[in-house]
Amino acid sequence: MRGFAPWLRLLALGFLAVALLAPETFAPLLRPLAGNNASPIYTQTSLALLTLRHLELVAIAISAAFVVAAGFAMVVTRRFGAEFLPLSRSLVNIGQTFPPVAVLALAVPAVGFGAVPTVIALFLYALLPIFENTTAGLRGVAPAVVEAARGVGLTPLQRLWQVELPLALPLMIAGLRLSVVVSLGTATIGSTVGAPTLGEVIIAGLLSNNLAFVVQGATIVGLLAILSFDALTLLERRFSHPK
Repeated sequence: MRGFAPWLRLLALGFLAVALLAPETFAPLLRPLAGNNASPIYTQTSLALLTLRHLELVAIAISAAFVVAAGFAMVVTRRFGAEFLPLSRSLVNIGQTFPPVAVLALAVPAVGFGAVPTVIALFLYALLPIFENTTAGLRGVAPAVVEAARGVGLTPLQRLWQVELPLALPLMIAGLRLSVVVSLGTATIGSTVGAPTLGEVIIAGLLSNNLAFVVQGATIVGLLAILSFDALTLLERRFSHPK
């Protein structure tokens, strides 16, 4: 799988930089969408700061999900942990069973408003792709390769870290890519419970009937998702075809 063309990547990066650091540049384009002589540029909070906080929440949730999901996958692909596969699969499916909005509704009474319920929702939603891809990657390692590693005297732990995980890494990154892209979009709903995300811009536009705000927020989230997809695709390709 290839990433985007270099010119398209640079164009997306440049567009994102302008949208965050000099959003007023797009005021003439967005003004027809504002209506009622409203401001076409969201200025209540710095877009750059909101983007950083948005990325921070996603990074925390994805990092935790990766550790947990990959850990489960490593256990259930060992002989001693194979019987726990159905249980592990049921656990990581929780996030897919309940939509993020429902998770937020359940989490707020327990942990309050703010970033925490958003991180919980993103964490649960990110588990399944990482778990399934890591499990598939580890199971897909050729038995002959594992036997060869055993033959040269590697311990089970050494075989896992030095042989199986490196070979499974491309599939693991593919699962991570899916979780990251979905989480970047899903994080916007966190603003409904007080989390500092780009959803704040979109919600402000919806409440004030200002389509310009909606376009700004959605465009930035879309660019973040596109660039993240591209970066992780390149990383997956790098580990699929090491030099």
